[in-house]
Amino acid sequence: MNMVRRKAAGESRTEDRIEDTEAPGVRAKGAGGAARGTGFGRMKRSALVLLLILALALVPLLGGCSSNENQNAGDNAGKATSDSAANASSGDRSGGSDAPAANSGGGSSSSAAEGGTSSDASKDGGAGDSSGATEPGGTDGGPIVDPPEWSVSPQYDASKPGQLTAGEWNDNQAWSSWVNLLQAGGGRDTAYWSMYPLHRLEVDVVAGGRPVVDATVTLTDDDGEEAWEARTNNEGVAYLYAGLYDEQGLQAKYGVAVSAGNQLKRYENVPVPRAHALKVELEKPVQAPNALDLMLLVDTTGSMGDELQFLKTELKDVVKRVDRDNGQGLNIRTSANFYRDRGDEYVVKPFDFTDDIDETVARLSEQKAAGGGDFPEAVDQALDNAIEKHDWSDNARARLLFLVLDAPPHHERKVREKLHKLTETAAAEGIRIIPVASSGVDDQTEYLMRAIAAATGGTYLFLTDHSGIGNDHREPDVGEYEVKALNDLLVDVINRYAAQ
Repeated sequence: MNMVRRKAAGESRTEDRIEDTEAPGVRAKGAGGAARGTGFGRMKRSALVLLLILALALVPLLGGCSSNENQNAGDNAGKATSDSAANASSGDRSGGSDAPAANSGGGSSSSAAEGGTSSDASKDGGAGDSSGATEPGGTDGGPIVDPPEWSVSPQYDASKPGQLTAGEWNDNQAWSSWVNLLQAGGGRDTAYWSMYPLHRLEVDVVAGGRPVVDATVTLTDDDGEEAWEARTNNEGVAYLYAGLYDEQGLQAKYGVAVSAGNQLKRYENVPVPRAHALKVELEKPVQAPNALDLMLLVDTTGSMGDELQFLKTELKDVVKRVDRDNGQGLNIRTSANFYRDRGDEYVVKPFDFTDDIDETVARLSEQKAAGGGDFPEAVDQALDNAIEKHDWSDNARARLLFLVLDAPPHHERKVREKLHKLTETAAAEGIRIIPVASSGVDDQTEYLMRAIAAATGGTYLFLTDHSGIGNDHREPDVGEYEVKALNDLLVDVINRYAAQ
């Protein structure tokens, strides 16, 4: 008897089939056969019959053992196939960190002039590619092989900072380029979110030859109603927007009020936009606040799995370095917050501001990527919690909210309206929203994030392909920029906003 092992296509289960053949040592009668009727012949035939009966009796036992072994082999083969697919899905990608490339778009941010390349990317709905996983076929109750978790190529070490690469573009500092881009067609992507960031007024406030930090600057319409409010940054600059959510509600001229401490100045018939910044000088010097509020708001859905481990390492390094560089001169508070999407294990996981840097680092270390599934995430709910439900400093050198994400909010009317209100509130309270765009960000998400960053006096950061880590990153519609290690860029941005 021969044991024949067969494997059905696309299945990891194997079957054993027994085929009957001649028993070894038994021949058909022929001319050379033993003489019939002899005692020896009868004994030989009896022995052969007994052997045949014994073999037939053992077949079920042997077949059962072999079948179990083959089933295990099939399961192991399925697992090996799954593991191989997981490794293939997270394999190395080439990327040169020393190959800057200039992008079209004109203009240059004063914060950077560097180039990089990346390509369009789509969001992966899970934490890895399960295309190689095999499920046992049939109804034998065999185990289903789970999709593999995201794995990192051995050439990268997620425990070491300085591996992710990023660029920066500040639309407020390259305003003419931003306006040209919007008028050339990019405005469709901001209009998708009912935002029209074309009409802006820059106000520069000084006293005694020094910038006035955290002054309140208000734009009012003909009826005396507040159209926009903002706080000056550490350079004494505030940005006011007219008609950001209602292009039809524009008027030619507005009123401007500037207040700091007990000082107040008013201006009327100020055109918006204006060819140059409105320069305001207060009579008395104003003491700059020493508070620095630093919030990290991180998307932890499954699609962030390709970069989250690295981001945690980078952000922990940033928090420690900022404390080391500025801890003596500033009162630094940090807050790490995390969000996913509706129906996940949590929608928002918030943590209060703390002056204990180690506590924030520990919060970052605890996080894992999971959930999500569809493309949009609960960005609006995360921002609502971050802006409305946290104790931001009343007076501060800087209030920075780093929004780390790879997907847009849900495109719904109520969500858009909430985003409008939150952007307006953040600007009025001096909370600079600084997006950090990861792999998966599309055109409309990029333009939304850039509009929010500009409206709140923030800047736009984006990961690049130069690190070779994670999925592809969309090449942003910006001009020349420098490619830096993400942790170095974040530290630079924070120090720039906190400098005196």
